[in-house]
Amino acid sequence: MRSIRLLLISALICVVCGPGQAVEGPTIAGPIGGTDIRSAVLPPPGLYAGAILGTATASDFVDGSGRTIPALSTAHLTKTLDGPFLVYVPNVRLFGGSIGVAGIIPNGVQCGHLFVTTPDECTVGFADPYVEVDWSRSFGKLRPSKFPGAFPIHEGLTVLIGFGVVFPIGQYDASNPTALALSLGGNTWDFAPSVAFTYTTRPIFAEGTELSAKLYWNNYLTNPATDYSTGSLLNLDFAVSERIGRFQLGITGVYVHQGEDDKQFGVKVPPDGRRVELLELGGILNYDMPEHNAAVKVKALDTVMAKNTVRSYLVLLALIKKF
Repeated sequence: MRSIRLLLISALICVVCGPGQAVEGPTIAGPIGGTDIRSAVLPPPGLYAGAILGTATASDFVDGSGRTIPALSTAHLTKTLDGPFLVYVPNVRLFGGSIGVAGIIPNGVQCGHLFVTTPDECTVGFADPYVEVDWSRSFGKLRPSKFPGAFPIHEGLTVLIGFGVVFPIGQYDASNPTALALSLGGNTWDFAPSVAFTYTTRPIFAEGTELSAKLYWNNYLTNPATDYSTGSLLNLDFAVSERIGRFQLGITGVYVHQGEDDKQFGVKVPPDGRRVELLELGGILNYDMPEHNAAVKVKALDTVMAKNTVRSYLVLLALIKKF
């Protein structure tokens, strides 16, 4: 079940325009690594718990034209986050659909340097927690798998509407550019309504091709420590995958577009408002374990296009189980 979300650790790490000027990057609503398969589908009623482990490496900080920022040509950051999470779906029907509440508290370590003259440093602590409330309704049908022991498949269309909040209480230090870049929290509230759909076809190649997408609209308050205001942005998580018994595998990705300028002290941040654009693509493999009411997933993402952010590579492992 992928309707929980928190930090997109592979994107939007703080960037620096020059040795003395720090420019912040936003935290995006959603789970570590973003959503992907079954993004509009809530699980059956019950309490679910799990953990997400992700590691990302960033080594190419780029400007609004996608060119490497000269002052950061030797910058290198690595981040490892793990996040225990809970998902609760009450046995309640609302407007023909189900509701769910999810929350995650990530923590981890980030190490690296920004400038050739500075040594590697590390930060350990908690990142910003995230909570989301969702409503989901299926307009399709539930059909059994052709493979014994596999979960049934939602054939047809499922839609979801959600609202999430990033709570800015994670580790944060804006005392210098390196400390800011290594911060695990963003010190900024993010209020993010979302919509999603999942559509699974009848069996064509195997047991059904699934198309999933989830769109978040991130709206930020001003960072009180720096008077920095991040412009609202949209991030679209998507996946195209095939169901084969207990397995589900395919292509996944995320596209981020910032439609408003960043501002500091009420003034547009030079030279271009630091508007972010990002595309990451990769692969995903999920394995269901019905006998344990559980599932495990592995995912990898690599940057295809980036502007005013950082190119990075992400590997993620996730486990969820019903209790």
